[in-house]
Amino acid sequence: MKLLLICAGGASTSILMKKMEKYAQANGIDFYVEAHGVSGYEDYASDFDLIMLGPQVSYKRDTVAEETGKPVGVVTPLDYALGNAENIFKAIKEIYDE
Repeated sequence: MKLLLICAGGASTSILMKKMEKYAQANGIDFYVEAHGVSGYEDYASDFDLIMLGPQVSYKRDTVAEETGKPVGVVTPLDYALGNAENIFKAIKEIYDE
């Protein structure tokens, strides 16, 4: 699975990305992730299976879904702040399996 994480600037999401990579590796999940800021996500979206937005850009969910045609979800503020990779993977499974 290839995941694009989008936040306001990309910096804080890169921390979350590292936690998700560690979780995926520990649990045998075939997973690739990149983190990018909300400006310019269109340049990257076609290379990914799904997109998750940080809570600070959750208002863009419908727009991103329409523009990319990809499944799009939003990381909850608590899971984002805590870097709760397990909960985020549960949310990804719900979105990706729909």
